[in-house]
Amino acid sequence: MKPMEILNIPYFDLAQTAQSGQCFRLDRLPSGPPGAWRLISGRRYAEIRQEQNTFFLDCPPGDLAFWRHYLDADTDYGAFLSAVRPDDPYLREAAAAGRGIRILRQDPWEMIITFLISQQKTIPAIRSAVETLSSLYGTAFTAVLEDGRRELCHAFPTPAELSRASEADLRALKLGYRAAYLEQACRFFCGHPGALCELGRMDRSQAMEFLTSLYGVGVKVASCVCLYGLHHIDAFPVDTWIRRILMEQYYPRHPRRYGRLPESRRAEAIIRDFFGCYDGFAGVMQQYIFYYERVVRRGRKT
Repeated sequence: MKPMEILNIPYFDLAQTAQSGQCFRLDRLPSGPPGAWRLISGRRYAEIRQEQNTFFLDCPPGDLAFWRHYLDADTDYGAFLSAVRPDDPYLREAAAAGRGIRILRQDPWEMIITFLISQQKTIPAIRSAVETLSSLYGTAFTAVLEDGRRELCHAFPTPAELSRASEADLRALKLGYRAAYLEQACRFFCGHPGALCELGRMDRSQAMEFLTSLYGVGVKVASCVCLYGLHHIDAFPVDTWIRRILMEQYYPRHPRRYGRLPESRRAEAIIRDFFGCYDGFAGVMQQYIFYYERVVRRGRKT
């Protein structure tokens, strides 16, 4: 029986990270001890249990380095928290509430498909769709764990695997108009097998230009892929939640200036004014305010 791996990661909370809208294959173990989670990435499976800053990682031999990288364990998130400006009480409160969020280093292809699916869908619906695609089209594999248990899992389908599904097949999975986006993405990446590697070498502006050239990929989806799949942590996706935060918390600070701008440019201006100082890691701040508004403040109201 192999020993369970032990990691010490400050400023990390599995529950907060799971609720921050970035990862859909991080789930609580239904029959595990408190603080136990399971995680699938590619053809890798791990079970993770948290006790404060200590993480007990149960995974097949040889996967520790992969998971340490995936969890972004070696980045100093304390420095990001310390950088929050004292004259921004909203962000200070949000960062304190979500101080355990880390930006996971996920697979770019999985993020492209996941966030194409995400348009006009709730987080539970996205999670369900991702699992359905994986179980129907992804490769089955068996993970051998610390106590000898064997877990049968399904990897997220590759472009070639997912291309077995027709647009009609995808529509039958309640993906609606998004089915055409997925079908076209599979067709493109199957026809350009080196494109994902090239994408991984691009800077954020190049990646945004490339991603938004894909059918169905707008600025918001491309920003999510940059942040969660390419680890460009300066990306700042703007969805309904973020737009509401910007308008409620930051627009009133300069209403005349922002009121003179076309509505389509207001979010960009507010982000530049209030988050431009977080050069290179503004996306971490985006995660703090998204989690704070969606999970913490909404929880107080219900």
